[in-house]
Amino acid sequence: MASVNIVLILFLLPSSIFAQANFSFHFNQFNASTLELFGNASVQSNAIAVNGYFQYSLGRAFYGQHVRMIDRGFPNSALSFSTTFVFSIVPSPDLVSGHGLAFLMTPQKFPDGLIGAEYLGLFSDLSSLGNASNHLLAVEFDTIKNEDVHDINDNHVAVDINDLISPYSLSAGYWIGNSQFRNVELKSGQNLQAWIDYDNLLSELNVTITEAGLNRPEKPLIQIKNMSLSDIFEEEMYVGFSAATGSVIDRTYILAWSFATNGAAPFLNTSNLPSFAQKKSKGSNSKLIAAISTACGVLLLVVVVASLIRLKRNRYGDIIEEWEKEYWPQRLDYKDLHFATKGFGEEQLLGSGGFGKVYKGVLPTNGFQVAVKCILRETYDGVKEFIAEISSLGRLQHRNLVQIRGFSRLGKKLFIVYDYMPNGSLDKKIFGNPKTVLGWNERYRVLMDVAAGLVYLHEEWEQCVVHRDIKASNVLLDSELNGKLGDFGLARLYEHNEKSQTTRVVGTLGYIAPELIRTGKASPATDVFSFGIFLLEVACGRRPVDPSLEPAQVVLVDWVRELHAYGSLLDAADPNLVGEYVEAEMERVLKLGLFCSNPQPQGRLCMRQVLQILEEESPIPALDDLFYVEMSGHSSTWRSSLYLSHSTDASTSVPLDRQLTLHK
Repeated sequence: MASVNIVLILFLLPSSIFAQANFSFHFNQFNASTLELFGNASVQSNAIAVNGYFQYSLGRAFYGQHVRMIDRGFPNSALSFSTTFVFSIVPSPDLVSGHGLAFLMTPQKFPDGLIGAEYLGLFSDLSSLGNASNHLLAVEFDTIKNEDVHDINDNHVAVDINDLISPYSLSAGYWIGNSQFRNVELKSGQNLQAWIDYDNLLSELNVTITEAGLNRPEKPLIQIKNMSLSDIFEEEMYVGFSAATGSVIDRTYILAWSFATNGAAPFLNTSNLPSFAQKKSKGSNSKLIAAISTACGVLLLVVVVASLIRLKRNRYGDIIEEWEKEYWPQRLDYKDLHFATKGFGEEQLLGSGGFGKVYKGVLPTNGFQVAVKCILRETYDGVKEFIAEISSLGRLQHRNLVQIRGFSRLGKKLFIVYDYMPNGSLDKKIFGNPKTVLGWNERYRVLMDVAAGLVYLHEEWEQCVVHRDIKASNVLLDSELNGKLGDFGLARLYEHNEKSQTTRVVGTLGYIAPELIRTGKASPATDVFSFGIFLLEVACGRRPVDPSLEPAQVVLVDWVRELHAYGSLLDAADPNLVGEYVEAEMERVLKLGLFCSNPQPQGRLCMRQVLQILEEESPIPALDDLFYVEMSGHSSTWRSSLYLSHSTDASTSVPLDRQLTLHK
């Protein structure tokens, strides 16, 4: 009867279980035909040399085909696996460490843009750190201390899950019995053996190491309980190794390797494996040689350590160069920005555009809420120029400017850190159909706030600052709906008695003054033009160019000008206000917008005059017929600048790395 029950149970089990054959492979020596090698990885002396002999190089070596890691009979269940390998990390002759080795399981063999050095060649995009979409399991045998990722020392083993920051990290070594721990120097060049085992039924991952040739310790170095890899693994994964070099070269070898799913990895014979450890030379004058060697070694070590300190690189490759020391108080650690924004996670994203992306964060150093803007620069000179200007702008202090807290950089990525504004940008409160329409009183106050900020930039600070990108989306609202002009990524500074030397046209199409297209030179007058367009868009509740409207209404400033000519200026008021505005103020703003957007710079007001008019300290000049005659004489220039905007997304800024250059 019992046998019948067993047969019945087996009959009822899914047929896929029987198709679930165990998979394994076993190498006591290697040849290139059994592997997939990428980057600088190669096969040397029947061993895998994972990295090369060059600075800033990386390599990956994988078993020649993918391995199924999800049980088809139980679709969301990862398979158990076991692997063991013998490895050797041979340091450079001066004994200064490189960056170590990682065993990894990943669905991507060699994605574009992999980052080497202290990243161990594990990731191609640091903004993806911590994302579940990485589907990456790695075990680091790390020989450098990265304090930014909470490394405990420069000789540790760590388990990484979709990230480089690991909560599972211990000093390299092994247990003798259950009470005595013996340290192992990973970068000694000796042959070491590692075991990595995952039990799906127990949800447990174990990592064990010891010197090659010794019995496997009974107690693992790292034991992680309640760990499920079902969400980490994809059905098909690649298993292998990754290593990279930075400014210091080490050599990393895999001498033997076995792997199995649903069972123990095959036994490795370690008795006849090659040794890549450096051989020590013997001499007759041992004392003299030892003394000289010691002295030279100490001197060399001092030089190397000094050089490493000078060119200190954290795990994000964030190099601090000599010229940056001038701006040091403004420079923030990339590690803090990464932590503040939760690894630049999508849930922290505030917005994006041609310039890059903006993330919300909380600085761990002081608890400040910040907005972190990530942009790109392509050239070294451009980076230096950019940081110099951002550092200067960081000294701006005005209640109507968003405070720049500092900058950071990572390779070609640059980061500007601003105060976070809880009510977001002004455009989201007035354009389209916002959930909460900003009332007229608040709008008028914001207009005065921005005008006051521009007076400070143009006249009151130690240098003249031309913002070059004034628009509703760059005006942010604090918790009390006060307006603050932000985004100084395109701003330029020069002395008050000098003229602008800028020769590139940058800004947002639709807000660019006509003379800027002709000459390429930005000035306070070009800011006034942009502010005039800004006045009109806030009063009218629409963008400067809207192709969805009737032809006569497409270009905002032309439409408002025509309404004024026909004596119906207030028809331009934002319909979302449903008539709830002060007519005298609305008329003042609309007329002022026309004055400021005069195609002739000499016909515009300065920002101090604009502010005085908004504050009702000065009357607004009359818009007479002469203004229209002058305008019509320059209609071709005027129209060309606006219809350039008409053919382009008017809300898109020309970013720092894609600046628009227009010729006369």
